[in-house]
Amino acid sequence: MRYFLLILALTVVTIMGVAGKRGSLSRQPPIEIFPDMDRQPKLRPQEPNAFFADGKSSREHPAGTVAHAAPLMVNGQAVYPHEDAPVNTGKITGTTNFVETNPFPVTETLMARGQQRYQINCLPCHGPQADGNGITKKLGMGVVANLQEKRFVTMTDGEVFHTISNGKNLMGSYAANVTVPDRWAIVAYLRALQLSKLATLNDVPAEMQSKLKK
Repeated sequence: MRYFLLILALTVVTIMGVAGKRGSLSRQPPIEIFPDMDRQPKLRPQEPNAFFADGKSSREHPAGTVAHAAPLMVNGQAVYPHEDAPVNTGKITGTTNFVETNPFPVTETLMARGQQRYQINCLPCHGPQADGNGITKKLGMGVVANLQEKRFVTMTDGEVFHTISNGKNLMGSYAANVTVPDRWAIVAYLRALQLSKLATLNDVPAEMQSKLKK
């Protein structure tokens, strides 16, 4: 046993003497048993490359390539998904402040789309009236936000959009499930649900008031 320990000690001392210890300085290049891909053969952008006939290292897109995501048209301007733009983030560009109002015009088409997306993604928890009385509450989920409460009604449209995109507390992100335009459509429809609870008779168009009184 003592011979084994002696040989082991000599082996360790020999390896330490040849390879050194981690962090020590030396004029000699280190011995790398596992280089861990520290050095890889590669070409930096725009460097010449004799491998290809045109001599370029940066390759052109193959013919017929289609962009991964088309831009959104917002107020006549094209906005791409990667841009730090209010339509993508719900915030004023370059700040942490939320935008006040929906960047999309609130039309009948937008409202119909918002209703459909709300019923698919939001209604199970928040309920058909956005008051938190969805099916999940009946099944035992005790903490569901009542979106008719003042703190939600007074939120900016951008903050509501941001919450749908990134989630909050027990609510997960819906960015992977709901597209950017559909999230804004849901915001518009939610505002209609909130208004249906908070509006007065004077908020109803005059030609419709007589029907409500009946």
